[in-house]
Amino acid sequence: MRLTGLTAALLIAAAPAAGFVAVPAAPVRGTAAPAAAQAPLPRTALTLIAGREKRRYAVELARTPAQQAAGMMFRRKMARDEGMLFPFARAEPGVSFWMENTILPLDIIFIGSDARVINIAADCKPLSRNFVYAAGPTLAVLELNGGEAARIGLRPGDKVDYTLP
Repeated sequence: MRLTGLTAALLIAAAPAAGFVAVPAAPVRGTAAPAAAQAPLPRTALTLIAGREKRRYAVELARTPAQQAAGMMFRRKMARDEGMLFPFARAEPGVSFWMENTILPLDIIFIGSDARVINIAADCKPLSRNFVYAAGPTLAVLELNGGEAARIGLRPGDKVDYTLP
């Protein structure tokens, strides 16, 4: 999840305390790859409301630029009811992620300021440098195990409920 040169310097310089300022065509995650997976982060409860179904998850909060840069890199497992949430200080345009140094297949769920799913990048390929993009201004990004969104029937427009401690 590396950025290089001026793009990385601009992204780091512009990063607010609660998250990154999104730069179009550059991944939100990543200025340098850590040598190993980061230690577990603080957690919060998150509920996805897909149709009439409610699914609860315990998600780690990647709030700082360093935590967001590392994300799920190098992790080898994640329970079905777990994930990682990347909250931003405000809705950001042009948010993108990639899977470099991420071993697990992930569903990357982009969440708008109305707390609804904007779009889902399903079953993202591990270790890929291909970008996945939000389809609109993004207030948070949720990473779940690959295939989880399809398993629960999650779709754009569905509600995401969480509270940041």
